[in-house]
Amino acid sequence: MTVHEPSIGRYYEDFTIGDVYQHPLGRTISETDNTWFTLLTMNTNQNHFNAHFAAKAPTGKIIVNSGLSVAIVLGLSVIDVSQTAIMNLGWDGIKLTHPVFVGDTVYAESKVTAKRESKSRPYAGIVTCFTRGLNQDGDEIMSWTRTVMVYKRDAPHDKDYFPQAKSGPL
Repeated sequence: MTVHEPSIGRYYEDFTIGDVYQHPLGRTISETDNTWFTLLTMNTNQNHFNAHFAAKAPTGKIIVNSGLSVAIVLGLSVIDVSQTAIMNLGWDGIKLTHPVFVGDTVYAESKVTAKRESKSRPYAGIVTCFTRGLNQDGDEIMSWTRTVMVYKRDAPHDKDYFPQAKSGPL
């Protein structure tokens, strides 16, 4: 097994089954993040935005909207797992194993569990990873298996996209 240090993006050829990626960024979740996400998604469960109501719940305080915490862990994994992705193909077995609270800092890591070349796109491969989120104390807060289609290194689709300045080079 190889543990990879942080870097930006990987192509199909860079993935090895069994390798673990400790994604380089952490994200502290604020009350504003949680409230805005909850309101934006029209989630009316008061445990996410009403401190008086949530105080009577088993956790005794506001719990972060699980849609937000899942989205953040997913986002943290992009730099290593899907920076070069063409598309997500699916998530399986999403488990929420520990509550997330305002002020928690979330981290993520992923292990490559499978890979194969695409049968329909010769410029791509399919990679499957098991991803888990951790809080600042090392508690596993969630996990899932995710499958993505990523470009191969020689694929032309993600090259030469930066525009040329009309005023000339720097």
